[in-house]
Amino acid sequence: METKELEKEFLSMIEEQKRTIYKVCYMYANDQDDLNDLFQETVLNLWKSFPRYRGDSSLNTWVYRIAMNTCISFLRHSNTRPQTVPMTAQIAGSLETDEETEARLKYLYNLINQLGKLERALILLWLEERSYQEMADILGISKANVAVKLNRIREKLKQMSNS
Repeated sequence: METKELEKEFLSMIEEQKRTIYKVCYMYANDQDDLNDLFQETVLNLWKSFPRYRGDSSLNTWVYRIAMNTCISFLRHSNTRPQTVPMTAQIAGSLETDEETEARLKYLYNLINQLGKLERALILLWLEERSYQEMADILGISKANVAVKLNRIREKLKQMSNS
């Protein structure tokens, strides 16, 4: 494929998948700077991998997998684990909810951010209403393992919220 054509196709894909990339990065970011760094690093990794995308999985599954791997690697290399995920005014405004709902969302994100890397990835996909098969494909685990882990995560979140 010609370079200009490849670039055009890639930019189109990024525009189409921008929301997905942003959501994944948001779940792993400490602050706006981390979010921007993660987004940029994810786009770079997508660009590096784009010529090798074979279509074995859906484009969305492929993007999710690269975004999650990039974010997890970023955390591993930075040796920091965020304790909270700030709800930025930009996101809070786009949710168009009342104050009570916003407070609950902040609380939920705080609880989710206390989970392990795989647990966060699973809960993000679950909140995105992905099928168990899609989750398994993205994370490289079995469909049965997805079901078991999700049940454990939901129980863990309930226990954390009752403490």
